[in-house]
Amino acid sequence: MEFDLAAVRKDIAPQGKLRVAINLGNPVLAKLEEKTQVFSGVSVVLANALADALEIDISLTAYDAAGKVFAALEEGAWDLAFLAIEPVRAEKISFSSPYVYIDGTYLVRTESKFNLASALDAGGCRIAVGRGAAYDLFLSRTLKNAELVRANTSAVAVDEFLTLGLDAAAGVRQPLERFARSTTGVRVLSDNFTEIRQALAIPKGRALAAEYVQSFINGCLRSGLVAKALNDSDEQDARVAKPYVG
Repeated sequence: MEFDLAAVRKDIAPQGKLRVAINLGNPVLAKLEEKTQVFSGVSVVLANALADALEIDISLTAYDAAGKVFAALEEGAWDLAFLAIEPVRAEKISFSSPYVYIDGTYLVRTESKFNLASALDAGGCRIAVGRGAAYDLFLSRTLKNAELVRANTSAVAVDEFLTLGLDAAAGVRQPLERFARSTTGVRVLSDNFTEIRQALAIPKGRALAAEYVQSFINGCLRSGLVAKALNDSDEQDARVAKPYVG
């Protein structure tokens, strides 16, 4: 499909610059290199590729949690973000189809009696989560018996799991596994409680921008750019989605 790029630019970036929210709370998608203070990861690669395709200037703003990215939407702080598809968010956001799937699972103590994610939905169980993260929203909808203990970020949630003596910390599999490899006395469950669908996010009401972004991400999936960006950032375990066919 052919797009009028001038019209797309006006719709997606009405201030004349593509303002992109980068969620550093999910290192599978984005990181900030400490030595160089340069952003990297698949979110950053896609944001820059979109700006290049539209021939528009770009600015990246870092957030340390997805919940803070969503909250910043109320202030009109960004034009494009990278978030997991969730019904609560979809009330205010137009999502593309997923470009990558990530496992949501639990970190528990080595001696924990829990071996399956479903078993943690039990009375008396307390689970640490990052406030507003995709898995917080999912667990808030689906848990019947366990209690969620919310922290400001996913990293703080892991700390509180340890310091408060909670039963588990919910999170994205890859960073939880990295933490478990570097920390004695904890392990990650082998199964998942959800599959997180990561997508490009546009504020509601920008229909042309949302249509263009969907076409853009399909092209990135077909060209292999998404897979290459994940491989380059050493995040090969994330599962690349297939292009959307509507």
